[in-house]
This record gives sequence, structure tokens and C-alpha cells, in this order.
Amino acid sequence: MVDQTPENLQGKYKAMVVCCILGIGSLVSWNSMLTIADYYYQVFPDYHPSRVLTLVYQPIGFATIMTFTYHESKISTRKRIMTGYILFTISTFLLIVLDLTTKGRGGVGPYICLCAVVASFGFADATVHGGMIGDLSLMCPELVQSFMGGMAVAGALTSALRLMAKAAFEKSNDGLRKGAMIFLAIATVIVLLCVMLYAYVFPKFPIVKYYRRKAASEGSKTVSADLAAAGIQNPSDLTDDDDSKNQRLSNKKLLLQNIDYAVSLFLTYVCTLSIFPGFLYENTGKHRLGDWYALVLVAMYNCWDLVGRYTPLVKCLKIENRKAINFAVLSRYFLIPAFYFTAKYGDQGWMIMLVSVLGLTNGHLTVCIMTIAPKGYKGPEQNALGNLLAMFLLGGIFAGVALDWLWIIGKKNAF
Repeated sequence: MVDQTPENLQGKYKAMVVCCILGIGSLVSWNSMLTIADYYYQVFPDYHPSRVLTLVYQPIGFATIMTFTYHESKISTRKRIMTGYILFTISTFLLIVLDLTTKGRGGVGPYICLCAVVASFGFADATVHGGMIGDLSLMCPELVQSFMGGMAVAGALTSALRLMAKAAFEKSNDGLRKGAMIFLAIATVIVLLCVMLYAYVFPKFPIVKYYRRKAASEGSKTVSADLAAAGIQNPSDLTDDDDSKNQRLSNKKLLLQNIDYAVSLFLTYVCTLSIFPGFLYENTGKHRLGDWYALVLVAMYNCWDLVGRYTPLVKCLKIENRKAINFAVLSRYFLIPAFYFTAKYGDQGWMIMLVSVLGLTNGHLTVCIMTIAPKGYKGPEQNALGNLLAMFLLGGIFAGVALDWLWIIGKKNAF
């Protein structure tokens, strides 16, 4: 094992910046899809794009991450994450190709092709999401927080660009389409940058090499390719020959010890995704903001989600008590009736406030759980636990997306 301590290593803050960019890349493609949903509503008005595309995306992602989580200890983290970012790059570029080929026309054929590309997003998301969270969980909590913060930056960035694009192209012909193409082009460049950063920059930071070598010395096989990429040619030599010292808890035992964290993460995203984004696009009625209304609501959610992912850096705001986390998660479910009655009777100001609370609490609780749960475990166990938590997170998203359809049962129009 390496004798250095992490505090004496250089590169922590640079690694945090790169983790933030990698977090942006892990969600920028999908967030671009959500943000240009008004364009897809124009092209495919009868197919509920925000709901259908999300429902296509999530089952693929959930099935993929379940498979990867089960086989986590045998899969190279480097190959897994690289595959995900490369697939994001190709799929995002294919959306531009699809639109140019069909010239922005709707129909069943183009919609099926769109759904197929979105399904590949789901696979890529699970590949990157679980891999990165597992990998960063065996390092310092600040790197996990930076990656999770980057995911929220992706939402805030796409929302800000969408509002600017709408203002710039609102009065021009094909304004929505032009804005959508700009979005997808920017997303393609960002995920391509992530491929380069993860392949050539991130493995070489001293603090990253320290934690990966430490994990290898504790019996982890998943970091071997990353250590080789950092110039450590024989990472297997770091592993202690005494198998008794390299014994790790099974996934089942890890899950049982952290079941409250896993369920809390699941319930957090069930609540969030049962409202965002489908309800905001289809069930909030018409207000003075007109066709800007849904975009403003999505932007407010994304901005406050970003704020919430950085509030745990303030020590007095970070929730570390397990019972307090459970209480906070369950309390969020009062937001569901609040959204219903606000959409039916309230003004747009109240809806904006509720969306802000939804985003703030979602981001804050996510980071609290993800940074607290892995503490006290060995590197291989932290990696496995990170994958398990990511699986429950995506499971919550999947369940929330399915429950989101309940808002439109028996209704042809919004409230």
C-alpha cells in the first residue's frame, strides 16, 4: 500500500473540476432532450414526447445498471465508463443526423428512430452513472459531490441555453428546430470532451492514483486498467497475497447494512420524477408566461437542484443522521398534493416556488446520501456500494417516470 496520505497529494481541486465536467457529460445529452421537449411536442404532438421518451430511457438504464451492479467486481471500470461516454457521443450526434435526414418532419417512423436513440442513452447513462459513482466512492467525498454537482450543472446549463435560444430564435422561421440543433451540437462536443478527459487526464492526478492504488492493495480488480493508464504497469503487484486481508462484504451484506440509504435514495427520485418533467409540461395549465412557462419551470428545477447539490458543503446544512435523512425524504411526498392543488387553483408564482423546493431538496438529499454511505468501508466495498446506490437511484427514476402517467389518466387536457 502507498505510504502517502491523501492530504499531502496534489491535484485534488483539479480532479474536482474534472469530476464536475464528467458529471455534466453524463447527463448533458439527456437533459438536452428534456430541454428541447417543446420542439419534439411540435414535431410529434400526439405522442407525449416528455413522458414516452423518459419511459423508453429508464427501463433500459435500470436493467443495464442491475446487470453491471451484479457483475461489478469483475468489470473494468475504465472500459465501462469509456464505453458509456463514447456511446453518448455517437447517440447525440445521431439525433442531429436523424433530424437532418427527416428535415424535421414527424411521423411514426422518425419517432421510432428517436426512441431507439433514446434507448441507447439509457444504456450509456447506466454504464457511466454506476461506474463513476462506484469509482469515486472509493475516493474522497468531495469528488463524489463534484460529480453529482456536475450532473446538476448539466441541467442548469441546458436550461439557460434553451431560454437564450428561444429568445434569439422566437421570431425566426424554424426557430425551435434551430435551437434544438444548437443544443445537440453543444452536447456532442461536451461528451466528446469527457471521453478525452477520462481517458487521458483524470487517471493521472496524484490523488486519483493514490486511491486507486489503495483500492488495488485491498483486493480491487476493477481499477487495474485505470492504474495501467496512469503509468503503473503492474497494478496486480499491489494486491496483498494474504486473501484473508482482502475479504470484502458481499453485495447482499452491503445492501442490508445500508438499506435505509438505498430506500431513501429510491423514494427521493420516485417523488421527483413523478412530477418532473412530464407534469410540468402537460399538467400545469396555461398562464401569463405562455409557451415560456414549462421552460421556466424546468429551468427553476435545474437551478435549485444545482444549488442543493452544493449546500452539503456547508457543514451545518449537511444531514448526516440516518433518521433525519429518512424523515426528510418522506416529508417531500407532501409536495405531490401541493403540486396538484397549485396546478388546479394556484398562480404561476406558487408553482415556481414548489418546483424550486423540489429541485433544492432533490439535490441536497442526493449528495448527503451519496457522500455519507461509503464511509468506513474498504475500497472494493465502497465501489460496490456506490454501484448499489446508483442502481436504487435509477430504480427510483424508473418508478417515478411510470407513476408520472397517473397524472393524465382520464384527462385529455391539463387541469
